Amino acid sequence: MKVLVTGFEPFGKEKINPALEAVKRMKDKIQGAEIIKLEVPTVFNKSIKVLDKSIKEHTPDIVICVGQAGGRSNLTIERVGINIDDARIPDNDGNQPIDKEVFKDGENAYFSSLPIKAIVNELIKEKIPAEISNTAGTYVCNHLMYGLLYLIDKKYKNIKGGFVHVPFIQEQVLDKKNTPSMFLDEITRGLNVIVKASIKYDKDIKVTGGTTC
Repeated sequence: MKVLVTGFEPFGKEKINPALEAVKRMKDKIQGAEIIKLEVPTVFNKSIKVLDKSIKEHTPDIVICVGQAGGRSNLTIERVGINIDDARIPDNDGNQPIDKEVFKDGENAYFSSLPIKAIVNELIKEKIPAEISNTAGTYVCNHLMYGLLYLIDKKYKNIKGGFVHVPFIQEQVLDKKNTPSMFLDEITRGLNVIVKASIKYDKDIKVTGGTTC
C-alpha cells in the first residue's frame, strides 16, 4: 500500500508552513504502507497539476493533502471541498481569482472519502486536539482539496482522499497576540495517526461530528 501526503510551501507573509514541515517529518512507513511526501506550490491550478502528476507516478491508494489554517487550535479534518475560488490574497504566483469555478465540469461540491469521524476519534484517543471542519475556505487549500476529489471522481476512482488543516506552530505566533498554535512534533504525530486511521477504517464510524451553526 502507498499513501501520498502533500504539504504546501509557505505563503502570504509566513516564512514557514507547518503543513509542509510536519509532512517532511512523518514516518516513511506506517502500518506497512509506504509514505510518499510531496511539496506542492501554493498556487491555483499549478497545485492540482503537481498533485495529478504525482498520483500518476506513484499510484497511491490514499491521498491526504495538508494545509495551514492560521487561527485554528486543532487539527481539523475537512468534510467538503467546494467548486469555487475566491482568493482574499494573491497566491505565490500573484493569481487572485474571484468567484471562479475550480473545474467547469465538476460538481458543486465533493465530500472527503477519508473516514473523517474515525480519524478524529483516533486523534482524540492519542490526546491530540482534533475536530471535523465543514469549510476548507476558498483559497488554495480548498482549491487543492476540490481538485483532488475531482480527480478521484473523474480518473482515480479506487483512491481514498481528503484534506487536513493544521494550526500555526509556536514560532509563527510570536508576533500574533492571542493566536492559537501547536507544537510541530504534535502536528507530525497527528499526521501519522491520521494515516494509520485512514488505512485501518474502510468505512467511517457513526458518531456525531456536526455543529449547531
